[in-house]
Amino acid sequence: MTSPGTPPAADTQPAAAGELPVADAASPRDLQSSETVYRGRIWDVVSDTFTLAPGTAPLTRDYIAHPGAVAVVVLNDQGQVLLLRQYRHPVRMDLWEIPAGLLDVEGEDFVAGAARELAEEADLAAADWHVLADFFTSPGSSSEAIRIYLARSISWIPEAERHVRTEEEAEIQFRWMDLDEAAAAVLDGRIHNPSAAVGILAAQSAARNGFAALRDPRAPWPAHPSQHGQ
Repeated sequence: MTSPGTPPAADTQPAAAGELPVADAASPRDLQSSETVYRGRIWDVVSDTFTLAPGTAPLTRDYIAHPGAVAVVVLNDQGQVLLLRQYRHPVRMDLWEIPAGLLDVEGEDFVAGAARELAEEADLAAADWHVLADFFTSPGSSSEAIRIYLARSISWIPEAERHVRTEEEAEIQFRWMDLDEAAAAVLDGRIHNPSAAVGILAAQSAARNGFAALRDPRAPWPAHPSQHGQ
């Protein structure tokens, strides 16, 4: 009988994938048809028919075609992260989140989109930006890709220039929390928003070497739907 920390025997492990690097990669397949079956206010539902390999039976998959989004982990000089409390109707809960929003402005630079969302949701500007993490929210059912930025060297936007928040955003409440305490809240199951969970844990990890390994704010983002094939 093996101890809890003992790896399984070699013959019980999944088949190895050769020397493939552990890095997600584009994988073009033969697309036979694509149809928008539902047009929504913000995103559409698309039905694609494709084949995995030549000679195989076609498959049809429906998914949400999403413009992508950005999110921002904001750290102040005391090493505290900014959290926003906002109502989310599909889950009927008030969630603690980080500033975030859709990339729904035609031709807008990704970093500019993140700065816009930071200003609109938190009345803040930042002078120091880095890429913290990229992820897909639900790649089995949506094309939504999110880039999370780390924003530091922050300053308040003058009151006369601030965005007027409406609807659910009008109820936003703010809290600054120590980064380690926020990470503990994620692991305790008290924070559920995916951008907040990924961003907070990534920031805590990156802080161990003073954020020295983070990418430039304009680093390529090939996973974003608009960048496919580029």
